Amino acid sequence: MTEVIAGIIVIVLIVALLAASLKVLREYERGVVFRLGRLIKNPRGPGLIFLIPLIDRMVRMELRTVTLTVPPQEVITRDNVPVRVNAVAYFRVVDPIAAVVEVEKFLVATSQIAQTTLRSTLGQHVLDELLSEREKINAILQRIIDDQTGPWGVKVSVVEVKDVEIPTSMQRAMARQAEAERERRAKVIAAEGEYQASEKLADAAQVLAEHPVSVQLRYLQTMVEMSAERTSTVFLPIPIDLLAHLSRLGER
Repeated sequence: MTEVIAGIIVIVLIVALLAASLKVLREYERGVVFRLGRLIKNPRGPGLIFLIPLIDRMVRMELRTVTLTVPPQEVITRDNVPVRVNAVAYFRVVDPIAAVVEVEKFLVATSQIAQTTLRSTLGQHVLDELLSEREKINAILQRIIDDQTGPWGVKVSVVEVKDVEIPTSMQRAMARQAEAERERRAKVIAAEGEYQASEKLADAAQVLAEHPVSVQLRYLQTMVEMSAERTSTVFLPIPIDLLAHLSRLGER
Protein backbone atom coordinates (compact mmCIF):
# COMPACT_ATOMS: atom_id res chain seq x y z
CA MET A 1 0.00 0.00 0.00
CA THR A 2 2.82 2.33 0.89
CA GLU A 3 4.51 1.57 -2.41
CA VAL A 4 1.31 2.44 -4.30
CA ILE A 5 0.99 5.78 -2.53
CA ALA A 6 4.63 6.55 -3.18
CA GLY A 7 4.17 5.69 -6.85
CA ILE A 8 1.17 8.00 -7.13
CA ILE A 9 3.14 10.80 -5.48
CA VAL A 10 6.01 10.28 -7.91
CA ILE A 11 3.63 10.35 -10.87
CA VAL A 12 1.99 13.54 -9.60
CA LEU A 13 5.40 15.18 -9.17
CA ILE A 14 6.44 14.16 -12.67
CA VAL A 15 3.22 15.56 -14.15
CA ALA A 16 3.68 18.80 -12.19
CA LEU A 17 7.28 19.13 -13.38
CA LEU A 18 6.24 18.52 -16.98
CA ALA A 19 3.45 21.09 -16.67
CA ALA A 20 5.94 23.61 -15.28
CA SER A 21 8.58 22.87 -17.91
CA LEU A 22 6.41 22.82 -21.04
CA LYS A 23 4.88 26.06 -22.28
CA VAL A 24 2.97 26.85 -25.45
CA LEU A 25 3.43 30.27 -27.04
CA ARG A 26 1.02 31.58 -29.66
CA GLU A 27 2.14 33.10 -32.96
CA TYR A 28 1.98 36.65 -31.55
CA GLU A 29 3.81 35.76 -28.30
CA ARG A 30 7.46 35.45 -27.38
CA GLY A 31 9.10 34.21 -24.20
CA VAL A 32 12.02 35.96 -22.49
CA VAL A 33 13.81 33.28 -20.46
CA PHE A 34 16.03 33.80 -17.42
CA ARG A 35 18.21 30.86 -16.32
CA LEU A 36 19.28 31.24 -12.72
CA GLY A 37 18.76 34.97 -13.13
CA ARG A 38 20.81 35.26 -16.30
CA LEU A 39 19.14 36.34 -19.50
CA ILE A 40 19.12 33.93 -22.43
CA LYS A 41 19.80 36.13 -25.42
CA ASN A 42 17.33 34.80 -27.96
CA PRO A 43 13.61 35.01 -27.11
CA ARG A 44 11.68 31.74 -27.37
CA GLY A 45 8.64 30.95 -29.45
CA PRO A 46 6.23 30.56 -30.96
CA GLY A 47 5.24 26.93 -30.36
CA LEU A 48 6.13 24.44 -27.64
CA ILE A 49 8.83 25.65 -25.23
CA PHE A 50 10.75 23.49 -22.76
CA LEU A 51 11.98 25.07 -19.53
CA ILE A 52 14.21 23.49 -16.92
CA PRO A 53 12.10 23.23 -13.78
CA LEU A 54 13.16 25.41 -10.85
CA ILE A 55 15.98 26.88 -12.96
CA ASP A 56 14.35 28.68 -15.88
CA ARG A 57 11.80 31.48 -15.53
CA MET A 58 9.94 32.83 -18.56
CA VAL A 59 8.26 36.20 -19.07
CA ARG A 60 5.53 36.06 -21.74
CA MET A 61 5.41 39.07 -24.09
CA GLU A 62 2.81 39.95 -26.74
CA LEU A 63 3.84 41.42 -30.10
CA ARG A 64 0.38 42.63 -31.14
CA THR A 65 -0.42 46.33 -31.48
CA VAL A 66 -1.74 47.82 -28.25
CA THR A 67 -4.28 50.65 -28.12
CA LEU A 68 -3.42 53.11 -25.39
CA THR A 69 -5.96 55.75 -24.40
CA VAL A 70 -4.24 58.82 -23.01
CA PRO A 71 -6.39 60.37 -20.22
CA PRO A 72 -7.56 63.99 -20.67
CA GLN A 73 -4.79 66.45 -19.93
CA GLU A 74 -5.08 70.09 -18.87
CA VAL A 75 -2.96 72.14 -21.27
CA ILE A 76 -2.29 75.89 -21.51
CA THR A 77 -1.51 76.81 -25.10
CA ARG A 78 1.17 79.25 -26.16
CA ASP A 79 -1.46 82.02 -26.44
CA ASN A 80 -2.57 81.34 -22.82
CA VAL A 81 -5.80 79.48 -23.58
CA PRO A 82 -6.64 76.62 -21.15
CA VAL A 83 -7.83 73.52 -23.02
CA ARG A 84 -8.52 69.90 -22.12
CA VAL A 85 -7.07 67.40 -24.57
CA ASN A 86 -7.13 63.61 -24.80
CA ALA A 87 -5.47 61.31 -27.30
CA VAL A 88 -4.99 57.70 -28.35
CA ALA A 89 -1.70 55.97 -29.18
CA TYR A 90 -0.99 52.72 -31.00
CA PHE A 91 2.24 50.86 -30.26
CA ARG A 92 3.70 47.36 -30.18
CA VAL A 93 6.70 45.56 -28.73
CA VAL A 94 9.40 44.98 -31.36
CA ASP A 95 12.14 43.86 -28.95
CA PRO A 96 10.77 41.60 -26.19
CA ILE A 97 14.10 41.43 -24.34
CA ALA A 98 14.45 45.22 -24.11
CA ALA A 99 10.81 45.56 -23.01
CA VAL A 100 11.56 43.24 -20.07
CA VAL A 101 15.10 44.21 -19.16
CA GLU A 102 15.28 47.96 -19.88
CA VAL A 103 12.08 49.13 -18.17
CA GLU A 104 9.71 48.02 -15.45
CA LYS A 105 6.12 47.67 -16.73
CA PHE A 106 6.62 49.09 -20.22
CA LEU A 107 2.87 49.69 -20.64
CA VAL A 108 2.72 52.04 -17.63
CA ALA A 109 5.95 53.75 -18.68
CA THR A 110 4.67 54.32 -22.22
CA SER A 111 1.42 55.77 -20.85
CA GLN A 112 3.29 58.20 -18.62
CA ILE A 113 5.57 59.30 -21.45
CA ALA A 114 2.54 59.87 -23.69
CA GLN A 115 0.83 62.05 -21.06
CA THR A 116 3.85 64.24 -20.33
CA THR A 117 4.67 64.60 -24.03
CA LEU A 118 1.08 65.57 -24.79
CA ARG A 119 1.16 68.37 -22.21
CA SER A 120 4.60 69.72 -23.10
CA THR A 121 4.17 69.56 -26.88
CA LEU A 122 0.69 71.05 -27.11
CA GLY A 123 1.74 73.84 -24.76
CA GLN A 124 4.15 75.03 -27.46
CA HIS A 125 1.38 75.65 -30.00
CA VAL A 126 -1.38 78.23 -30.22
CA LEU A 127 -5.05 77.30 -30.17
CA ASP A 128 -5.55 77.81 -33.91
CA GLU A 129 -2.80 75.25 -34.62
CA LEU A 130 -4.44 72.69 -32.32
CA LEU A 131 -7.69 73.06 -34.22
CA SER A 132 -6.48 73.39 -37.82
CA GLU A 133 -3.12 71.57 -37.96
CA ARG A 134 -4.08 68.32 -36.25
CA GLU A 135 -2.11 66.05 -38.59
CA LYS A 136 1.09 68.03 -38.09
CA ILE A 137 0.75 67.88 -34.30
CA ASN A 138 -0.01 64.15 -34.42
CA ALA A 139 3.20 63.56 -36.37
CA ILE A 140 5.22 65.58 -33.85
CA LEU A 141 3.75 63.65 -30.91
CA GLN A 142 4.39 60.29 -32.60
CA ARG A 143 8.02 61.13 -33.31
CA ILE A 144 8.78 62.40 -29.79
CA ILE A 145 7.10 59.48 -27.99
CA ASP A 146 8.67 56.93 -30.33
CA ASP A 147 12.16 58.36 -29.73
CA GLN A 148 11.72 58.00 -25.97
CA THR A 149 10.24 54.49 -26.02
CA GLY A 150 12.66 53.15 -28.64
CA PRO A 151 15.31 52.02 -26.08
CA TRP A 152 12.56 49.97 -24.38
CA GLY A 153 11.86 47.97 -27.54
CA VAL A 154 8.51 49.73 -28.04
CA LYS A 155 7.54 51.12 -31.44
CA VAL A 156 4.88 53.86 -31.43
CA SER A 157 3.22 53.85 -34.85
CA VAL A 158 0.33 56.32 -34.49
CA VAL A 159 -0.68 59.09 -32.07
CA GLU A 160 -4.00 60.84 -32.61
CA VAL A 161 -5.37 63.82 -30.71
CA LYS A 162 -9.05 62.99 -30.25
CA ASP A 163 -10.82 65.92 -28.60
CA VAL A 164 -9.87 69.49 -27.76
CA GLU A 165 -12.28 70.93 -25.19
CA ILE A 166 -12.38 74.74 -25.13
CA PRO A 167 -13.89 76.83 -22.30
CA THR A 168 -17.41 78.14 -22.92
CA SER A 169 -16.31 81.78 -22.83
CA MET A 170 -13.68 81.06 -25.48
CA GLN A 171 -16.27 79.28 -27.63
CA ARG A 172 -18.49 82.38 -27.54
CA ALA A 173 -15.53 84.60 -28.44
CA MET A 174 -14.63 82.33 -31.35
CA ALA A 175 -18.25 82.40 -32.54
CA ARG A 176 -18.23 86.21 -32.50
CA GLN A 177 -14.92 86.24 -34.34
CA ALA A 178 -16.26 83.86 -36.99
CA GLU A 179 -19.39 86.01 -37.42
CA ALA A 180 -17.29 89.16 -37.78
CA GLU A 181 -15.11 87.40 -40.35
CA ARG A 182 -18.19 86.37 -42.36
CA GLU A 183 -19.51 89.95 -42.28
CA ARG A 184 -16.12 91.26 -43.39
CA ARG A 185 -16.03 88.86 -46.33
CA ALA A 186 -19.59 89.81 -47.31
CA LYS A 187 -18.70 93.51 -47.30
CA VAL A 188 -15.57 92.88 -49.33
CA ILE A 189 -17.53 90.88 -51.89
CA ALA A 190 -20.22 93.61 -52.09
CA ALA A 191 -17.56 96.32 -52.50
CA GLU A 192 -15.87 94.35 -55.26
CA GLY A 193 -19.23 93.95 -57.01
CA GLU A 194 -19.92 97.69 -56.82
CA TYR A 195 -16.43 98.44 -58.12
CA GLN A 196 -16.88 96.13 -61.09
CA ALA A 197 -20.33 97.60 -61.77
CA SER A 198 -18.91 101.14 -61.70
CA GLU A 199 -16.25 100.13 -64.21
CA LYS A 200 -18.93 98.77 -66.53
CA LEU A 201 -21.00 101.96 -66.13
CA ALA A 202 -17.95 104.06 -66.93
CA ASP A 203 -17.36 102.00 -70.09
CA ALA A 204 -21.00 102.38 -71.07
CA ALA A 205 -20.90 106.15 -70.49
CA GLN A 206 -17.83 106.42 -72.69
CA VAL A 207 -19.55 104.49 -75.48
CA LEU A 208 -22.65 106.69 -75.24
CA ALA A 209 -20.50 109.81 -75.30
CA GLU A 210 -18.77 108.69 -78.48
CA HIS A 211 -22.06 107.67 -80.18
CA PRO A 212 -24.90 110.08 -79.27
CA VAL A 213 -27.37 108.09 -81.36
CA SER A 214 -27.01 105.27 -78.84
CA VAL A 215 -28.85 107.41 -76.30
CA GLN A 216 -31.91 107.57 -78.54
CA LEU A 217 -31.76 103.83 -79.14
CA ARG A 218 -31.56 103.24 -75.44
CA TYR A 219 -34.54 105.51 -74.90
CA LEU A 220 -36.60 103.64 -77.47
CA GLN A 221 -35.69 100.35 -75.89
CA THR A 222 -36.77 101.65 -72.49
CA MET A 223 -40.10 102.83 -73.93
CA VAL A 224 -40.72 99.38 -75.41
CA GLU A 225 -40.03 97.75 -72.06
CA MET A 226 -42.35 100.15 -70.25
CA SER A 227 -45.14 99.68 -72.77
CA ALA A 228 -45.22 96.01 -71.97
CA GLU A 229 -46.37 96.91 -68.47
CA ARG A 230 -49.81 98.30 -67.70
CA THR A 231 -48.99 101.73 -66.37
CA SER A 232 -50.23 105.25 -66.94
CA THR A 233 -46.83 106.86 -66.41
CA VAL A 234 -45.22 108.40 -69.50
CA PHE A 235 -41.60 109.61 -69.66
CA LEU A 236 -40.61 112.21 -72.24
CA PRO A 237 -36.93 112.83 -72.88
CA ILE A 238 -35.73 116.42 -72.88
CA PRO A 239 -32.47 117.04 -74.71
CA ILE A 240 -29.72 118.41 -72.51
CA ASP A 241 -28.79 120.93 -75.22
CA LEU A 242 -32.27 122.43 -75.05
CA LEU A 243 -32.02 122.86 -71.27
CA ALA A 244 -28.64 124.54 -71.69
CA HIS A 245 -30.08 126.91 -74.33
CA LEU A 246 -33.02 127.82 -72.06
CA SER A 247 -30.61 128.45 -69.21
CA ARG A 248 -28.60 130.91 -71.31
CA LEU A 249 -31.81 132.74 -72.35
CA GLY A 250 -32.79 133.11 -68.71
CA GLU A 251 -29.43 134.64 -67.87
CA ARG A 252 -29.92 137.27 -70.55
